[in-house]
Amino acid sequence: MKALRLERPGAPLRLETRMRPALEPQQVRLAVEACGVCRTDLHLLDGELPQAAFPLTPGHEVVGVVIERGAAVERFQVGQRLGVPWLAHTCGVCRDCREGRENLCPDARFTGCTVDGGYAEEIVADARYCLALPAGVPAAELAPLLCAGLIGYRAYRAAGPGPRLGLYGFGAAAHLLAQVACADGRSVYAFTRPEDVASQAFARELGAVWAGGSDRVPPEPLDAAILFAPVGALVPAALAAVRPGGRVICAGIHMSEIPAFPYALLWGERRVESVANLTRADGEAFLRRAVELGLRATVECFALAAANEALARVRAGTLQGAAVLVAGGGAAS
Repeated sequence: MKALRLERPGAPLRLETRMRPALEPQQVRLAVEACGVCRTDLHLLDGELPQAAFPLTPGHEVVGVVIERGAAVERFQVGQRLGVPWLAHTCGVCRDCREGRENLCPDARFTGCTVDGGYAEEIVADARYCLALPAGVPAAELAPLLCAGLIGYRAYRAAGPGPRLGLYGFGAAAHLLAQVACADGRSVYAFTRPEDVASQAFARELGAVWAGGSDRVPPEPLDAAILFAPVGALVPAALAAVRPGGRVICAGIHMSEIPAFPYALLWGERRVESVANLTRADGEAFLRRAVELGLRATVECFALAAANEALARVRAGTLQGAAVLVAGGGAAS
């Protein structure tokens, strides 16, 4: 099979022909239909994730069809469409696993980071961590739901039920979450790079009541803010934007250094939290919600061989929505 390999941080992805991996009893083999390109993949390229196991095949927003089942797999059938998310394996016995926090398992493995991911023609995955997906939706539109959507939804729930929600960074995750928040009757305030008027217009199209640069103060205090942009300087900016008792949720796996800020920004029972990884329960809950809402991702599609171009576009912030690698596809929107 063909797969893109990242030999080390800073190296370009290279398309290689590799032997198909053997199938273990709890695994399924999937023919990859689509794989989203996530900002986490840029952190891999930049050497910012110390847990990464190089060389590796990135990609953790994987949509595929089962073509082979391991001997112990009963839940899924050959021909069924599944999603392979970031969480690939947990120990099941540590305190966090036993208490419903498998996202914090110290022995967790992660798709496209510590085990090979979906920038490939095929992938093998533990069936116990895969998610059933609807068959009638284009695979490229489903792929971003598997990380941008899932992590965004975990951050959304952590943000609490307040009516005014700020989203810092309006990319793959925020454009999905804005649709969920608007469906829930909440007011969305979108913050982008100051010069990015296209993303500001896109946010308004998706229902944001206000959109502007991340250097601006919203017209009224926010109940919560979610940071998708991995910029530490946005933490004090978001604290200044939320009301007393407000929450600032950091949703990325990596962030640049947070600068010092005066205690007055935190005072008033404001709080800052991070969201780490996801649980299988998160995945199932979010996908139920996505189906109920008819949630759709705005995507730009790229051939597997064009992954380096897709990653460059994500880094530059020149996409509306999400970049997705598609089987046999060329660059198209």
